[in-house]
Amino acid sequence: MAKFFNTTGPCNPDDHYMLPPSARLVGAQLSRYIGQKLYWVLHAPRQSGKTTFLQSWMREINASGQAIACYVSVERCQDFPRAQDAMPAIVSAMQDYAKAFLGKDAIPACPDIEAASMLQRALELWAEQVAPMPLVVLFDEVDVLQDQALVSFLRQLRGGFAARGVGKFPVSVALVGMRDLRDYLIKSKDGVMLNPGSPFNIKQDSASLSSFAREDVFALAAQHTDATGQRFDDAALDAVYEQARGQPWLTNAMLQKCVWTLANEAGQAVTADCVLQAREMLIQERAVHLDSLIERLRDPRIKKIVQTILIGDMRPEVTRGDDFRFALDLGLVALIDGTPAIANPIYKEVVARVLSQEYQLSIPAPEFKWKKPNGALDMDALLREFQKFWSWNADVWEEKADYTEAFPHLLLMAFLQRVVNGGGRIEREYAAGRGRIDLAVQYGNEWNIIEIKLVHPRKGRQLTQEEGLAQVNRYRDTVDPACAAYIVLFDRTPAGRALSWEQRLSWDEVATDKGAVTVVGG
Repeated sequence: MAKFFNTTGPCNPDDHYMLPPSARLVGAQLSRYIGQKLYWVLHAPRQSGKTTFLQSWMREINASGQAIACYVSVERCQDFPRAQDAMPAIVSAMQDYAKAFLGKDAIPACPDIEAASMLQRALELWAEQVAPMPLVVLFDEVDVLQDQALVSFLRQLRGGFAARGVGKFPVSVALVGMRDLRDYLIKSKDGVMLNPGSPFNIKQDSASLSSFAREDVFALAAQHTDATGQRFDDAALDAVYEQARGQPWLTNAMLQKCVWTLANEAGQAVTADCVLQAREMLIQERAVHLDSLIERLRDPRIKKIVQTILIGDMRPEVTRGDDFRFALDLGLVALIDGTPAIANPIYKEVVARVLSQEYQLSIPAPEFKWKKPNGALDMDALLREFQKFWSWNADVWEEKADYTEAFPHLLLMAFLQRVVNGGGRIEREYAAGRGRIDLAVQYGNEWNIIEIKLVHPRKGRQLTQEEGLAQVNRYRDTVDPACAAYIVLFDRTPAGRALSWEQRLSWDEVATDKGAVTVVGG
């Protein structure tokens, strides 16, 4: 069977194009864990290759004859917060995975004892069963465990740790999930915070998996070229890297779309245009990976972080504590050049479209003339029409908005998307800490630059506008120095809201040393 770019489940070298997953480990010492009997933690965002790594390493260990290793996912225990429910389910998972990976002679027994000791005893019996080989257990999805189930799981591992060794207890255990163990917040039913570090203070390392580097994307695509002869333009692979920023699932998904759907004729090369089409298809299809992130946008912890990035008002209290770390662990947010940002351009587009979709669906089809006689986008007409729409709907719609602080940004983006859909595209830059969103709207062969800003309550309108003029010109330089540039300035301060709509809906042409900028008041 021919290999392919995989987007469903873990990769395996017989069926899929893949890179050595251990090469992306950061902070791990694989060569030490078995011989020196060490326990460790691996954490990385969803769909970043954790399961692929674990099963690959399991196969390597077993093939080497160094130890008996078994991958075990505890995902089935997600809804079992009580230890008496979770422990039998974990032991059952151990039995199922041992049967699948090791065969019937290495299936652990399930001791008929209380849940508080069941896992520890099952691991003791399993180690005894596979002796004289050492036992290594790789527990995946550990962060689905909750409350007392997680505490009991960790305590039972710690209970057997001191006696670990051949025939006694697993010599090495890996605990794997999206989050580092130190970040688990466990609460008992009465709301008392428990300390997860104490039940499992025996870990040696907390390791992670890095995203693909640019050269990794080229190496992955080269496997397909070697197997089929189909070529990828360098610009296409650069686009894959830039759009996914090395996120493994997105990288595989775009490459798969390109070769299966968009460049599927014999001898047809994959171009950068194919990659951009693949990106759009993934966004519109809202594949499972993207859908799972979308669901998180309603989570109050994530909403706080994403909204702050959207409006560009990053404050110290937002990045402090567990919520920001949670957003990082999900892979939705990343630190780019030391600044919090949505992790990659595809996620940026998904976030913007999902959060503005309800507005977009409520905006009627445009009946005004929004094209110039030559077919180009008439941005002046479009933004003047938006001013009317804003004055008619803003107050009522804002009352029902979920992302209240980002409401002006989302409504304008929905309005633009409603008009340019099918004939153009919007590139978005969220400038965290800079108080703005930059939009580059392409329609036909022309670009328009729009910067969305909120009047800063302490800077006031004039200073906010001056800051925006410098910012929009810098952004214009990166897109097309000759294109039209606009600032849409929303004054949501008490003083701004006190103005009449006639005063708010201003329109000014401002001359700068980089060309004219139209400042649109809202």
